Amino acid sequence: MLSLSRSWRGTTVTKCIVSTCYCNRMHTDGLPDSTADVVAAAGDLLTSSERRIAEAVLAEPTLLAFGTVSDLAKHVGTSRPTIVRFAVKLGFDGYTELQIHARRSLSHQLSRPSERIRRLGESGAASAQVMLEEALAGVFEAVDNDRLAVIGRMIARAGAVWIISGETSRAGAHTLVSGLSIVRPGVQLVESHTAGADLAEAGPGDAAIAIDFHRYRSQAVSTARTLKDTGVWILAITDGPLSPLAAVASVRIDLDIPATGPFDSSVPAVAVAELIVARVAALLHDQATQRIDEVERMWEATGTFLAEA
Repeated sequence: MLSLSRSWRGTTVTKCIVSTCYCNRMHTDGLPDSTADVVAAAGDLLTSSERRIAEAVLAEPTLLAFGTVSDLAKHVGTSRPTIVRFAVKLGFDGYTELQIHARRSLSHQLSRPSERIRRLGESGAASAQVMLEEALAGVFEAVDNDRLAVIGRMIARAGAVWIISGETSRAGAHTLVSGLSIVRPGVQLVESHTAGADLAEAGPGDAAIAIDFHRYRSQAVSTARTLKDTGVWILAITDGPLSPLAAVASVRIDLDIPATGPFDSSVPAVAVAELIVARVAALLHDQATQRIDEVERMWEATGTFLAEA
């Protein structure tokens, strides 16, 4: 038996090794090591095929947590036995045990605020800053210029734009509604109590932006499915290929949503929303200019803002 200590993002993780098996997968605070911790500790032992698997599951943790052996093998382009050997190389009895561990490690990020607040330590603010910086950097990787160009064109040309949101993604949704409604007409936030009447007017030629993350709001998912059935083009802003919104999306943006304290961060969703609004405003430059001027006149006429000193 050999004791191995390795630092990962500021956390020292100590593991006991018997042959190639890692028998301690818990942080000192009682939480399971993340998948990244386990992979990092075994990194020198992985073959090139196993490294591809590791890269895939670190990029999309939900593939490991909720996908089958076949799902992961197909995604990586390898065989099912290779997936099982990868799990064993990390010190697990097989894929099922690795998957259980992955689900537990995700629970810290995906658990309810009432549970998170009980586990929040004094270092929460510092770690939140690091996670926000990483998540924001991930936004610019997820929203490359080509994808943003397609999204901008579809929203600029759409007859109407429908915004669908869950509870934890409202900040991003309101940023979209606030910005897009000033640069173009026909932007509507679909509320649960008016969804039936609102959706009666939707159809081909429209665009929808469905934005929601883990603990997906049932109303957001059902509304997105209904719009897809009516021929509406849909952009899904969500957290991975296993999100229920992924199945209805024409285009999808996957975001890393960190848990900042007891709550999921709104920063990545708001950042994406602002990028979309800026692109649509640029595409509709003349029309957007006229509309903004008219909105400014209405604000002035109705005394929306306090008079400048």
